[in-house]
Amino acid sequence: MKVQLFIPCFVDQLYPQTAFNMVKVLKKAGCEVAYNTNQTCCGQPAFNAGFCDESRAVAEKFLKDFDHTDYVVAPSASCVGFIRNYYPTLFDNGAAHNKVKDLGKRTFEFSEFLINVLKIDDFGASLHTKATYHDSCAALRECKIKSGPRQLLSNVKGLEFVEMTDVETCCGFGGTFSVKFEGISVAMADQKITNVQATGADCIISTDCSCMMQLSGVIKAKNLPIQTLHLADVLASGWE
Repeated sequence: MKVQLFIPCFVDQLYPQTAFNMVKVLKKAGCEVAYNTNQTCCGQPAFNAGFCDESRAVAEKFLKDFDHTDYVVAPSASCVGFIRNYYPTLFDNGAAHNKVKDLGKRTFEFSEFLINVLKIDDFGASLHTKATYHDSCAALRECKIKSGPRQLLSNVKGLEFVEMTDVETCCGFGGTFSVKFEGISVAMADQKITNVQATGADCIISTDCSCMMQLSGVIKAKNLPIQTLHLADVLASGWE
């Protein structure tokens, strides 16, 4: 099975190891992994800031970069949710409508690709720690991802998994929301970390690095011994 990688801006610039770990897991699953070096952004930041024309221009490039029949897999539910749910709005009744529809059907967030397409939930990973899971808003609400990541984590040897209170509550990032409404954003992240501490977990795991960056800010400010990891980093642990 051939897979085209889409590595979002956030991962490319700040968490490149997560991308490499995703490749590691996909290759172990037997996938032929390809990466188009011409790819850039999906257009979400511009769209969220109200610049629809600029977002459409970026999205048009994305359509060209991934104009084939392969699966597109990304380590970000946020970007996948944008492609599926908002590209149809950007290209409504346009010439690219059918391409957008096709792209949405073959674009997957990493964990849902493993569970729903490859139907593999055990990669022989091991990570000896106590961890909790954060449902990102995009994964939960835009991609309807809930049980898949937990199913994958249940097969990680040595991992003690605990759920936190209000697990489905936002971490407060929301892209430019965290800049425009800093006080609210920080308070939301602080509450999330309080809930994590109540579980006794040493690690927070999620599908979105943007959430992990948001929570890491509070963790560092409070000098807490809590680690943040993307799901791909966990599944790539403990084996070569």
